[in-house]
Amino acid sequence: MTLRLYNTLTRKKEDFVPLDPGNVRMYVCGPTVYDRAHIGNARPVVVFDVLYRVLKALYPPPARVTYVRNITDVDDKIINAAREKGIAIDRLTAETTKAFHDDMAALGALDPDVEPRATEHIAPMIAMIGKLIAGNHAYVADAPSSSEAVGQRQAHVLFHVPSMPDYGRLANRDRREMIAGARVEVAPYKKDPSDFVLWKPSTPDQPGWDSPWGRGRPGWHIECSAMSEAHLGDSFDIHGGGLDLIFPHHENEIAQSTCAHGGAPFVRFWMHNGYLTVNGEKMAKSAGNFFTVRDLLAKAPGEAIRLFLLKTHYRAPLDFTDECLKEAKSNLDRWYRALKLADDRLQLTDFQKNASALNPADPSPDIVEVLKDDLNTPMALSRLGIDADAVFAADAADDLSGLRMNAEILRASGKLLGILQDSPEAWFKQAPRVYDYVASGGIKFGASVEVKFIPSEKTIVDKIKARVQARKNRDFARADEIRQELSAAGIVLEDKPDGTTEWRRE
Repeated sequence: MTLRLYNTLTRKKEDFVPLDPGNVRMYVCGPTVYDRAHIGNARPVVVFDVLYRVLKALYPPPARVTYVRNITDVDDKIINAAREKGIAIDRLTAETTKAFHDDMAALGALDPDVEPRATEHIAPMIAMIGKLIAGNHAYVADAPSSSEAVGQRQAHVLFHVPSMPDYGRLANRDRREMIAGARVEVAPYKKDPSDFVLWKPSTPDQPGWDSPWGRGRPGWHIECSAMSEAHLGDSFDIHGGGLDLIFPHHENEIAQSTCAHGGAPFVRFWMHNGYLTVNGEKMAKSAGNFFTVRDLLAKAPGEAIRLFLLKTHYRAPLDFTDECLKEAKSNLDRWYRALKLADDRLQLTDFQKNASALNPADPSPDIVEVLKDDLNTPMALSRLGIDADAVFAADAADDLSGLRMNAEILRASGKLLGILQDSPEAWFKQAPRVYDYVASGGIKFGASVEVKFIPSEKTIVDKIKARVQARKNRDFARADEIRQELSAAGIVLEDKPDGTTEWRRE
């Protein structure tokens, strides 16, 4: 099957044919770095990470895939957040960007090939605005009086929406309807209520850059148009983001880029992931159901959060609940148990493991096919469960060749989805999060939770050594007591015929 993707622009699935098969190009809107990423922000990162992995598999070297995801580091939200925290804007954006990178790495997301920052692309933005003015698609409107020194010009530059006849095609709505729905500011300096800002004046205490229209800063929409042009050219294959970005952000990107490039097509495929709710309600700090990725990493492994995000098709609404996250963790436990079973039975040497890593198996063809159908990750995960079943079946049949082959397919298929890349030993020995100890009935996130004693790995190893010594001393009562202590802390011991003892966390 050819890769088929749902195109928001045409509102149907289409065969994906890149403009240049030797260089598939994709741009995804990245974070505005004023606060930590929440679980809703994580969804597009994980969704388009899977698409990136699939594209890399379908277009292997010498072809390449160029994935660009931007950082918006100049924005009014950033200015306001820095003021509220009482810190410099540079410090806020640096700290928030690092936190974003750490959190997305914990979710198993690959780094994009290019990660442009808005503040590093001011000159291309000014150049693009100049082209729009020259083409009569934008105009300069002098700003009201400001605190700037007398004699210094300060002006807004606005895109004139009526200059683009098919404006609104992406959102598939009438222009007047979009204005009303978006509550667009109707300022006295606008020629048309739908016109939007490309450049705006900065006061002395706001970040700003010199321009032909005075000291100022870019509007949000022009940033992505200039950054995508700089790294992917005038036209490219895929542009992604959340459903909330269709209007006005992506609609305005199309207008700017198309008009700046003399009418040349901007993006062939527009892809958008669905909204995320929490326990059936819109996520909001005021509702007490607002959770950052960092909040959730304290409750469950990043891989479980990732799996949860992939269990619903990317275009469908996704409801976040504690039971769904618990189910994702349970799925991963089973799949890692299959891999651990294979590793234990095969007892591969380090050389064999390294050789296998250098010559990995291909993912399951069934999983590749369903992912080629508009990233059907729920079906792919269902097939991954079948791959795990094949590992258990090969073990039961004492088929060591089949055991190794099926385990490698399971790992390769997991890699395409960004999961099952840890060693089974590390997975089962990782320190439990608070979430691992919630009552079976579930909890409300953010509530205080009673947890039982969580021993460190050193404590566990020391207790196992003490138990081994107790058994050598024929003090079986003490040995049983230690086993019960560890069991109460969620540690399962597995005694081997050769006298060694392995352990894992429940």
